[in-house]
Amino acid sequence: MLNINSIISNPEEIQSKLSKRGYTLDVDGLISVYNERKDLIKVKENIAAEKNKLNNKFRNATSDQEKDRIKEKSQEYEKEISKNKTLLEDKESQLNQLLLNIPNIPSDDIPSGDSELENKVIKTWGKPIKNNYEHSGLFLKNGLLDFESGVKLSQTRFVVMKGQIAKLHRSLISYMISQHTDTNNYIEYNVPYIVNNISMTGTGQLPKFEDDLFKIQDSDLYLIPTAEVPLTNLYRDKILNEDDLPIYMVAHTPCFRSEAGSYGKDTKGIIRQHQFEKVELVHITKPDDAESSLNLITSHAEKIMEDLEIPYQTILLSSGDLGFSSCKTFDIEAWFPSQECYREVSSCSLFSDFQSRRLNIKFKNSSTKKKEYVCTLNGSGLAIGRTMAALIENHTDGKIINIPKVLQPITGFDIIKL
Repeated sequence: MLNINSIISNPEEIQSKLSKRGYTLDVDGLISVYNERKDLIKVKENIAAEKNKLNNKFRNATSDQEKDRIKEKSQEYEKEISKNKTLLEDKESQLNQLLLNIPNIPSDDIPSGDSELENKVIKTWGKPIKNNYEHSGLFLKNGLLDFESGVKLSQTRFVVMKGQIAKLHRSLISYMISQHTDTNNYIEYNVPYIVNNISMTGTGQLPKFEDDLFKIQDSDLYLIPTAEVPLTNLYRDKILNEDDLPIYMVAHTPCFRSEAGSYGKDTKGIIRQHQFEKVELVHITKPDDAESSLNLITSHAEKIMEDLEIPYQTILLSSGDLGFSSCKTFDIEAWFPSQECYREVSSCSLFSDFQSRRLNIKFKNSSTKKKEYVCTLNGSGLAIGRTMAALIENHTDGKIINIPKVLQPITGFDIIKL
């Protein structure tokens, strides 16, 4: 959520920055609601002041007749207070809804552009190979990736894994979690996969992206689209000491997305599923440390790719390709030989104080003695299904899949025969 005072003080500047991501801010509408709320607050204060005067008169009243007149007037004020309270609550709700639907302001140091075409490649690693071994097609005979059963049990965009592929999938999770906890000093969490609408609103999924979520019928509960939601919400409404920061959290969870608007995209394989698994990284930092924290969380995801010997590129997203809550994002894209292109396996984002304002997460600045909003970040470390698909395609000759050395102690095998 943006700072309303910043918008009111610098409406043209805020609108100019938001326009870089293709968003048109209704400045006049927002200021109108803000001023209406301001007027109602002034009315509230005036009524309270008049009522206080009346209370003083009542204490000094000498006759019952005078007291009765004061009581009658006091009851009128009570009605006005009740009416004003309702109007003010409605206006605050209206203002809050407007603010909740405004995206984050893009950082000044990212490329300006309308789409992914303006994204900037900032790093490449490994040498892309050429082959036509599409990952799902390799398992038509042995059925280790079983899409027919996924449809039978659920619908399209679900898959059943078994045997060595199921173990490879589990081994990737185990390896990533161990790397992040043992080497990168993250604290591991096991979190609920179902959260309430307050949690979803806090991290920015609601109200704008409800169509992309799986909602539990007749409740305010949702299946999580990423562990970012429960992890970040652990600190909702908390005031942290400066010494508590930075906070590094990691969790492995299934993720659930309806993929609304993606009909016809990536229908083959496990690139785009309704249910998939991720190892998610979350940082909570001081504002001064936010930029270095983004570089750090990105490097942690990149290191996993290098350990798995998967060629990749890291790109800096343009303003037009940013996610709703992000002000700056690095995407890590794995090379897929069968498609002859790079595909996203991790997105590492800096949210500045956008989420912390929605979540009310602050820290006590030891220098200024003031409470300030923290900065939040998250990154996939990594998306398991997509990473496994890239691993398969980059480590096969069509007859066997070679398992990367770092995974062999966990899998217990070094090849998968096709």
